[in-house]
Amino acid sequence: MEQEQRPGRRALLGAAAVLGAGAAMYGAAGTAAAEGTAGGVGRGRLPVPTVIGHRGASGYRPEHTLGSYQLALDMGADVIEQDLVPTKDGHLVCRHENDITATTDVAQHPEFGDRRTTKKVDGNDLTGWFTEDFTLAELKTLRAKERIPAARQENTLYDGRWDVPSFEEVLRWAEEQGRRRGRPVWLHVETKHPTYFRKLGLGLEERLAGLLRRYGRHRADSPVFLQSFEPSSLERLSKLVSSPRVVLLDAADTRPWDFVEAGDPRTVADLVKPEGLKWIASFAQGIGPWLNLIIPLDENGKLGTPTTLVRDAHRAGLILHPYTMRNENQFLPADFRRGTDPAAYGDAFGAFKTYFETGIDGIFSDNPDTALLARNDFLGK
Repeated sequence: MEQEQRPGRRALLGAAAVLGAGAAMYGAAGTAAAEGTAGGVGRGRLPVPTVIGHRGASGYRPEHTLGSYQLALDMGADVIEQDLVPTKDGHLVCRHENDITATTDVAQHPEFGDRRTTKKVDGNDLTGWFTEDFTLAELKTLRAKERIPAARQENTLYDGRWDVPSFEEVLRWAEEQGRRRGRPVWLHVETKHPTYFRKLGLGLEERLAGLLRRYGRHRADSPVFLQSFEPSSLERLSKLVSSPRVVLLDAADTRPWDFVEAGDPRTVADLVKPEGLKWIASFAQGIGPWLNLIIPLDENGKLGTPTTLVRDAHRAGLILHPYTMRNENQFLPADFRRGTDPAAYGDAFGAFKTYFETGIDGIFSDNPDTALLARNDFLGK
């Protein structure tokens, strides 16, 4: 989800709180008012803070595999995230990036050796293998592997166990799991590099909308969030489906790539101001900010003073699903690291508590089990 390399004590967030009537609708006691609202809302409910399995349970299994998604669901994650990129023949598949060099065994396939190339994606020169140069059938001959093996050596045990799932496969999986569990399986679906792909004739939004309609996830009360770092992608989706939408926000000094292409001078710092949030609320129901936008780090890498983003976003009627909490030292603020091994676990529970206290509505985590225990601690369960 991220471009690489956050609640008071609200008890429940209903589907209504992320949609339609605009804003999150909270009662005086801080509970989401989900029932009796427009659009048949109230079909499903989400605990707050909502735990979102980041690329599944990617702290334990190679990301964006059915194994990672299943483990996140089995651990109890409230929502499971997918990142979408297209194939040459127009299918949507689940990969963090269109560059599949680090997440598949493509380099071990001599039949695809001549497809290694250099491309400029959102202004960055990348060399490797790219989904848009493969048909779905060809991608299905590859096997997924751990993206950051130095940090997650245990995950390499599962290298080669799963293939690259299409988004339609994930939708079928979610339907089956929902029937087994007697409740909807919520998804958090990101369009990756939508401007880049539209220029290639592989626009993501129409393909995504078609699948959402086919599987009944196109309504305002559907158990799905649509997300993108490019606001124009969500504006386009808002005209195609009514599913709840979340604008992802990178570092304050960055610009969404669609802004760069369109000559829009605004930065993320502009979008997190009240006027920027008001603009976002005109076509989306939430934001997914980088955690540092909620609590910046000081010069020593420790947490500083929280910004007013949570308050300002809530005033604009937006929920907040910030990213990303991970258990390893190297990904934690310096004040929550333990020992000197960057791959060892630090005080993730302490970090979760600090972020939850800001009033965020949910959080992306590579370790859903840790996030769920931290939520129980926070809610006094």
